[in-house]
Amino acid sequence: MTEFWLISAPGEKTCQQTWDKLMVATTRTNNLSTNHKFNIPDLKVGTLDVLVGLSDELAKLDTFVESVVKKVAQYMADVLEDSKDKVQENLLANGVDLVTYISRFQWDMAKYPIKQSLKNISEIVSKQVTQIDNDLKARASAYNNLKGNLQNLERKNAGSLLTRSLADIVKKDDFVLDSEYLVTMLVVVPKTNYLDWQKTYETLAEMVVPRSTKYLFEDNESGLFSVTLFRKAVDDFRHKARENKFTVRDFQYNEEEMKADKEEMTRLSTDKKKQFVRLPFIHIQRDKVQDGPLVRWLKVNFSEAFIAWIHIKALRVFVESVLRYGLPVNFQAMLLQPNKKNMKKLREVLYDLYKHLDSSAAVIDASMDIPGLNLSQQEYYPYVYYKIDCNLLDFKV
Repeated sequence: MTEFWLISAPGEKTCQQTWDKLMVATTRTNNLSTNHKFNIPDLKVGTLDVLVGLSDELAKLDTFVESVVKKVAQYMADVLEDSKDKVQENLLANGVDLVTYISRFQWDMAKYPIKQSLKNISEIVSKQVTQIDNDLKARASAYNNLKGNLQNLERKNAGSLLTRSLADIVKKDDFVLDSEYLVTMLVVVPKTNYLDWQKTYETLAEMVVPRSTKYLFEDNESGLFSVTLFRKAVDDFRHKARENKFTVRDFQYNEEEMKADKEEMTRLSTDKKKQFVRLPFIHIQRDKVQDGPLVRWLKVNFSEAFIAWIHIKALRVFVESVLRYGLPVNFQAMLLQPNKKNMKKLREVLYDLYKHLDSSAAVIDASMDIPGLNLSQQEYYPYVYYKIDCNLLDFKV
């Protein structure tokens, strides 16, 4: 279960008592959740007006940062297309898995100095994550262009004989080359028409070289045959072939062009693996892999974005707790990892534990717009509550 409930409740005589009450109610007799204290430092409170405005801004910032976290995670999955089972192990925050990072959360004083105002801290996060989002768009565009060009070349070398490239099928010996009068043509013949081809190809036009056809290749539906004729008969032959359900392919044997196509495909394939994804780390051990630049960037910036996201959650808990419970600041933030089978029961226990904080919470319409209470998230309880969902990908890994 990778869903967390980040909640807060006002301190009793001490915040430790608030914590102890939660533990008794949710873990000691009924195993409803795994709980951790969520450490939020002494942040600058500011004025009530600023807090009310900041509450709404943080809600929007939370949504934006979460979207960037998910975009980076999903793009990691897309890039590691051959090893999606490995994706989760690359989605780390500060070098540890996400559950460990959240459950052991410590405020990063260097990135987000607590001497700054809450608004300044939120602006630091916003600027940082906006930069990640912009960089991702640029890098994704470059990678997608490379991937698209490679796929186009791969499509040319696959599919039906009617459309695919023939360069890797034919050989120089299959053609009459450098003749002023003769030319070799390639014809796609449905499998059911092989016999008709052998009977009729010499009579489809005048000046077809007798017994010149050769079978070269076949796929599931058709075969590829060569035939040699005089150049002046090409148009007539092409027309009559079409009438008999034979398809003449436009193909000229050109070794330089065919070599260039193969080299381009090799180059693109190598670039995709070498520059963007993963390479054998030959200089150290042959069985180890070294991440390419794109994967390295995704790993670093996923971590940065996820850390920023959890700091936004911490800011939201702090602001909402002050707005609800008042000053001086006296609340305990707590992280609950619900037992999946007991989520409904856990919600009931939390309501019983904290319903005295707001008797209207059971009947409040979440669509109401009450400044500072952030009901737009559609979930309002007598305690401060935010969900953190670590299921960041569209597929299960």
